[in-house]
Amino acid sequence: MWREILALKEISDDPCLFIDGASRFDVKQGELGDCWLLAAVANLTLNKRLFYQIVPSDQGFGDNYAGIFHFRFWQYGRWVDVVVDDRLPTFYGRLVFMHSEEKNEFWSALVEKAYAKLHGSYEALKGGTTCEAMEDFTGGVSEIYDLTKAPPNLFNIMLKAYERGSLMGCSLEPDPNEVEARCTNGLVRGHAYSLTRVKYCEIETPRVSGKIPLVRIRNPWGNEAEWLGAWSDKSQEWQFIPDEEKEEMGLTFEHDGEFWMSWKDFLTNFTMLEMTNLNPDSLEDEDMTGSVRHKWEMSVFEGAWIRGSTAGGCRNFLNTFWHNPQYRITLTEVDDDDDDNKCTVIVALMQKNRRSQRKLGLECLTIGFAIYHLRDPESAPRPLDANFFKYTASVARSPSFINMREVSCRFKLPPGTYCIVPSTFEPNEEGEFILRVFSEKSNEMEENDEEVGLGEVDERVQPEDEIQAAEADDRIRSFFQKVAGEDLEIDWKELQDVMNFALKREFTFDGFSKDVCRAMIAMMDVDRSGKLGLHEFLQLWTDIRVWKNVFRLYDKDSSGHLCSFELRQALNSAGYRLNNHVCNALMLRYGDEEGQIAFDDFIMCSVKLKTMMGIGDDQEKLQEFYDELMSEQGQQEQEEEEEEECCVT
Repeated sequence: MWREILALKEISDDPCLFIDGASRFDVKQGELGDCWLLAAVANLTLNKRLFYQIVPSDQGFGDNYAGIFHFRFWQYGRWVDVVVDDRLPTFYGRLVFMHSEEKNEFWSALVEKAYAKLHGSYEALKGGTTCEAMEDFTGGVSEIYDLTKAPPNLFNIMLKAYERGSLMGCSLEPDPNEVEARCTNGLVRGHAYSLTRVKYCEIETPRVSGKIPLVRIRNPWGNEAEWLGAWSDKSQEWQFIPDEEKEEMGLTFEHDGEFWMSWKDFLTNFTMLEMTNLNPDSLEDEDMTGSVRHKWEMSVFEGAWIRGSTAGGCRNFLNTFWHNPQYRITLTEVDDDDDDNKCTVIVALMQKNRRSQRKLGLECLTIGFAIYHLRDPESAPRPLDANFFKYTASVARSPSFINMREVSCRFKLPPGTYCIVPSTFEPNEEGEFILRVFSEKSNEMEENDEEVGLGEVDERVQPEDEIQAAEADDRIRSFFQKVAGEDLEIDWKELQDVMNFALKREFTFDGFSKDVCRAMIAMMDVDRSGKLGLHEFLQLWTDIRVWKNVFRLYDKDSSGHLCSFELRQALNSAGYRLNNHVCNALMLRYGDEEGQIAFDDFIMCSVKLKTMMGIGDDQEKLQEFYDELMSEQGQQEQEEEEEEECCVT
């Protein structure tokens, strides 16, 4: 029946995972619009070690068969195991989606099912780019070239990529009136092809001999839909290629979807090239033979854009742009055989988890990056501030801001130190990302951020009038004594009364919560009595006075809230040096849905920092503090969800 889900042993009496191994001819498209995935799978079969890393060979239909198969994919910096059962969609007993030419060979269909599970469904695989799948198969970094604007050295770039084991795909611009329209030259528009060989071929004609640039391409349909022009199967041009050269090329003339083209015809007919350069960890010593002779050097960092903290938007928004995460990279060695004494760098910015969340309405953010040269790295601020970007132009940047999973670009830069700033186009767009840098020679990369610690308190937040400050202190001291009673100590409830009395006259807010007051006592309670004595309270009040002055300084419109992008600056003025990770955690914990900080939340945030800074520079303790903040945020979100469920009930 139509679209019946059958186990493999129901589809075939003799099911096999592989028949004579895996090859690019085992990859045929079904009803699903995922030719981009098929082109990548076909490319993957060209590198056996990479292939069997994705499709472990120690499984099949033997005596211990349990009806499941496992596969491995790279996802955002980590290798993930995916297990699927052996049931596949069929149409009258035949596979509906990806399949092999052999009716009882199922590895390709199972790879497609596992990849669909990784992203949530078969539906999630509709539409994509070949490089997206090739990255998930290799952990590599991709480049996309518009062949109508191909750089003059593109063939040499492809040759170098081929020598490093890069996987490549190409496509023609689609016909707006017809899906996968066939051209008279045999090519198919809007269809993804694999590019399986790049080569200068020896050619001998009656009048001249030399080398000609050729490329080998494969249609994932694996049939007679092939190129019909020069250098196609059995075309007359092949008579000028020596027999030993044809043998080295593995030349065959069959209706298998594979064909050769001249470089000139390739540029004329195809419009896009996708190239995935392999992660150096994906290549082992045994790969460094044959065509694969070199490895890339790679640096990688994970980060996030958090509303009001690190989601600063592009450089059009100069006041917030500098809040984006920043990464410093140092290049010291120029490329081999480079006449310009420059370094090749591929920068790739990938946003995470968007394909699997399409069903939740989360489409890809519009992302990009800019690169700035640091002429004097030692004196440059960490992070680079608004003033730097106001007077400094970028030396390189992504070709555009684009709503794809990844944006990448290749650059040639002189040796030196640079700062890469990844961003969304608009401020306050939240998402996670991974930033990778590939270079031909080694590179040193680090976050361009401050060390967490204590700094100087801003002069602007010190009490301006000592007499007025003393009078206020006397008033607070007198009220404290009335509240504290005979023991001259106050618990959290009494502290709440004192603080509300002191500050609700100056700021519009609902008053301090129990949690804030308990945190204050925990911070200042040296003798661990659970209460504050007068001396402990006055020490607390000294901090409170600075914090309230900080809040007033940055609450320019007297709204009772800080603009969230000002949180880091405000805390810097209070004497705390923070990095992006801590700022993000604080913003997630204390910011509201609009990305603003209320007065009482700012005080609570300052209390937390005061407590943390007391542990010094112990990185393990700092990590514990960060984990605690994130745990509190998760607990708060869970409580809010439970409250919503109760309301619904």
